[in-house]
Amino acid sequence: MSIKEWPATEQPREKLINQGAEALSDAELLAIFLRTGVKGCSAVDLGRDMVRHFGDIRGVMQADIGEFCAMPGLGETKYAQLQAALEMGRRYLAVEIQRGDVLDSPEATRKYLRLKLGHLPHEVFACLFLDNQHQIIRFEEIFRGTIDGANVYPRDIVKRSLELDAKAVIFAHNHPSGIAEPSQADRALTERLQRALGLVEIRVLDHFIVGDGQPASFAELGLL
Repeated sequence: MSIKEWPATEQPREKLINQGAEALSDAELLAIFLRTGVKGCSAVDLGRDMVRHFGDIRGVMQADIGEFCAMPGLGETKYAQLQAALEMGRRYLAVEIQRGDVLDSPEATRKYLRLKLGHLPHEVFACLFLDNQHQIIRFEEIFRGTIDGANVYPRDIVKRSLELDAKAVIFAHNHPSGIAEPSQADRALTERLQRALGLVEIRVLDHFIVGDGQPASFAELGLL
C-alpha cells in the first residue's frame, strides 16, 4: 500500500502539518525528504532502511556520497538535497545566534555547534569571537587534528581576537568518539587560553565539547 492510501492522520506530511515536525519519527522525516520510495517499498519503509543501515539519523547525515548512493532508491540528487538541507539548518542557527546575545540563546548556540562540529570524523578546535554585547563577530576553525594542548597556540588566538576586536570568546571542539566529557588535556588547554586572553582583557565565556547528545559546557560544569 502506498503512503497516499494511508489514513490522512498517519501520512507523514499531514502529520507534520497537524502535529508539528517533532511528532514524526526519524523514518517519517526521511520519508518527507525522499518523497517517493522504490518498488515494493514506501518512502517510510525506505527511511527505516536508511536508519537501520546507517545506525541512526546522525549516521544518515554523516554518510559519504559513495555509501549513501549505494542504497537502492538513493543517488547523487538525494545526497545533494540532504547536504543542502543540513547547510540551511547551519545557516539558520548561525543567523539565530548572531541576532542577539549569545548568552541569551544557549540552546541555539549548542545546536549551531552540533551542526558545525558534531558530524565531523576528525577533531576540530573552533572559536566564536564576540563583541562587547556578546554578539558573534565570526566563527572560525582554529585547528584540525588531535587536541592535546600542544597544537593550539594561545598567542595565535590572542592575535586573532585582537585583529577582530573581540571582547569575549567561546571555544568549542568535538570528540568524534561521541563522549562529550572534558579531558584533562581539554581543561589544561582552556586554562592556558584563559590566562593568555586575560592579559589583554578578553573574557573566555565558555568552552563546549561536542559529542553525542548535548554538548558539555565548561561554564555549567564549574570549570571556568
